[in-house]
Amino acid sequence: MNIPRPTRGTVLIATERCKGCELCIPACPPRVLSMSSEVNGKGFRFPLLAPGCTGCQACLLVCPDFCFEVYQFETEVG
Repeated sequence: MNIPRPTRGTVLIATERCKGCELCIPACPPRVLSMSSEVNGKGFRFPLLAPGCTGCQACLLVCPDFCFEVYQFETEVG
């Protein structure tokens, strides 16, 4: 059974800028990032965001290609 997680933030991902290094995946504390099966215009897989983001900025801090913009919500969603 999938229990919905409250979402306290979100990220915008510049998928075309991503080089598929996957550093963001293990860095994400709520584990809401996963790699796509699709590829971008450069031929790299890119991260996808599932509900439950906390807006912690861990992905932004580890990304060498500056693919993330992080936003925090004032109240939880979901």
